[in-house]
Amino acid sequence: MKTTTVKGTSDYLPAETALRDEMQAAILGVYRAAGYEHITTPILEDMENLDKSDGGDNLNLIFKILKRGEKFDEAVAAGDYAHLADMGLRYDLTLPLCRYYANNKATLPAPFKAIQIDRVYRAERPQKGRMREFVQCDIDILGDKSSAAELDLIVTTAAALEKLGIGAFRIRINNRVILRSILSSLGFAEDTLDSVCISFDKLDKIGSDGVLAELREKEMPEEAIAGFAKFLENKPETPEDAAAFGADPDAVRSLREIMDAAAALSDGTWDVSFDVSLVRGQGYYTGTVFEVESKLFRGAVGGGGRYDHLVGKFIGEDVPAVGFSIGFERIYGILKDQGAASANKARRAVVFFEGTTPAEALGAQKRAAALRAGGWSVTVAEMPKKLGKALSRYAERGFTAYMVEGKDDELKDLQ
Repeated sequence: MKTTTVKGTSDYLPAETALRDEMQAAILGVYRAAGYEHITTPILEDMENLDKSDGGDNLNLIFKILKRGEKFDEAVAAGDYAHLADMGLRYDLTLPLCRYYANNKATLPAPFKAIQIDRVYRAERPQKGRMREFVQCDIDILGDKSSAAELDLIVTTAAALEKLGIGAFRIRINNRVILRSILSSLGFAEDTLDSVCISFDKLDKIGSDGVLAELREKEMPEEAIAGFAKFLENKPETPEDAAAFGADPDAVRSLREIMDAAAALSDGTWDVSFDVSLVRGQGYYTGTVFEVESKLFRGAVGGGGRYDHLVGKFIGEDVPAVGFSIGFERIYGILKDQGAASANKARRAVVFFEGTTPAEALGAQKRAAALRAGGWSVTVAEMPKKLGKALSRYAERGFTAYMVEGKDDELKDLQ
């Protein structure tokens, strides 16, 4: 049998896990201090929910779970190969949150400020910064249509990133309404705007020529493509500049208000900048979208946006919603590469006992319980044959004291 993990997943040693635990605890503490409430949802979702979630390219990355027993046999016998799976692993935390809200709406406050810190799964091609199993740290506000919700998410996420100590970062921001109104003014049909946005979202990867070529492959109007080419040559640098290309004035004003308020609250410690090319790949975004860029990592370390129609897919009634997600694995990678380690310096001790039976370990367990009551983290272990060598290993693991039950009256320093 193989001892290595499946590609795109990782084992974490105790020291690595300690750092990850502390990072998640720091994020959770900031989120809770801002009034958000922690929830959990299953990693499994109904396949129909996942298929209809408007998740963009992520829908091609779902880990599907086959039907079992007679249901699987019946689907195969009927040749219904498109419906062999009835469940899948969640690819993000937004769709599960919307289902959760729809299911528990009657008992939740309005607006509802939610925290999710959990694992998600995507059938990615594994590479640095991209895994198949990874942790996301989300905050969302459901039931608030005001742009003050976006501001709350931005400043809370920024506070969490500062708490983690990732160094300088900036938040790029745009509005899907601004982008769609510009594309409409250029001559793209309303029912093709999502497709155009998907191509535009690849600008950083394939460049302007690649985007234009893809639009031609999609048989978009040549006149609209020509106008789009000019737009790419003179991309607006501010929301007000976007107005000159036909951007929706209400969306421009809303975005400016968010940016000005966020800049005032950042006090110069992080930047907020308009980026009309910011699209975000998920199809469920309806308004403001944002991403976080760290100067220590190429690519986004967080992102999110407004998705006012996703809850409505469950209950037939739209609920305003907006969320921001921290890419935990990328930030963990940044900090680990910088040599970060657990800051937990808890008092750790080992109590040795001579013997092998529970009766012989009884005194050591009583001693350990007393030490734990005094604030120590204590492990109980059999007396090793070579005490010095064993103590060195315990010291390497962060233990600071030891004693031998029946011989020592108190702990001895280990380091």
